[in-house]
Amino acid sequence: MDTITKRSMSVCVVIVNYNGGATLTECVRALLASTVKVGIIVSDNGSQDDSIAFLRASVTDAPQLSIVENGENLGFAKANNVALARCRNDYVLVLNPDCIVEPDVLEHMIEVMEQHPEAGIGTCLIVNPDGSEQAGCRRLVPTPWRSMVRVLHLHRIIKNHPRFRSFMMADLPLPRAPEPVEAISGAFMFARRAAFEAVGLMDENYFLHCEDLDWCMRFRQAGWKILFVPQVRVVHWKGLSTEAHPVFCEFHKHHGMVRFYNKFFRHQYPGALMVLVVMAVWMRFFAITAWFMVRKPFRLRHSRRGATLYPGQQAQAGPDQKQVVTSA
Repeated sequence: MDTITKRSMSVCVVIVNYNGGATLTECVRALLASTVKVGIIVSDNGSQDDSIAFLRASVTDAPQLSIVENGENLGFAKANNVALARCRNDYVLVLNPDCIVEPDVLEHMIEVMEQHPEAGIGTCLIVNPDGSEQAGCRRLVPTPWRSMVRVLHLHRIIKNHPRFRSFMMADLPLPRAPEPVEAISGAFMFARRAAFEAVGLMDENYFLHCEDLDWCMRFRQAGWKILFVPQVRVVHWKGLSTEAHPVFCEFHKHHGMVRFYNKFFRHQYPGALMVLVVMAVWMRFFAITAWFMVRKPFRLRHSRRGATLYPGQQAQAGPDQKQVVTSA
């Protein structure tokens, strides 16, 4: 695909923000430096910090940037849908506000997707700040069986057996070329507009977590491939907006997993087994919650990891209006 064609295409980048601090502005600035045309929609879930005010003050001449103030926390799926419904570009990118995208990333993603017309959605190599591959970047679908294998560490006990594989793939060697995978992370989801319109918006019954797995399942059910592109990479400062409320996040993660199981696997497993699976999910949630309670006094002795990334961040009242769309 020639450079002129690639750069004539455009990408609508959707960013759901909730107390993203100064990192949100860093994310937007990086996108504005892209080598292809971008439109950026920030869907803000009633942030209590200064992330939106700082973005407006820092990015003053960017007509391609729109900010949607939802006025309350709608959840990740619904806030994405508010923005996705406005996208009219060739491609759509769902991006976390703590991801930093280099200027040529979107151009390379367009090039690969155009070379693979069977792919409806894809992702790149998502790495931690230390350069290691982030868990969940590429994965198998976490069926109830695969989840049990991982929770019980059976993949470590019975190695190299296909029935006892973990659904995480970060410990596998990187492929040399783009390859199909079963699921990708919601931190960076690059969708072809035609495929996205055929599959539809995200399931708003998920509040936080598992909506990305649901979307991947629906893309595959609609006949589209999901592509992992290892030659392209972004850095993801995972959890900067959620680490202050770990129990809240874990509750919605486990609630989302129960919905995911019931929606896609209820008819594949005996009813009694599904009951045991759901019980195991909630037992895991209560165990994790207990661990957070034990660990909390020790965590309070240390400053939050995000503090060094959010200079000057101060708490302030959220906006009263709902779904107000403004330019930067």
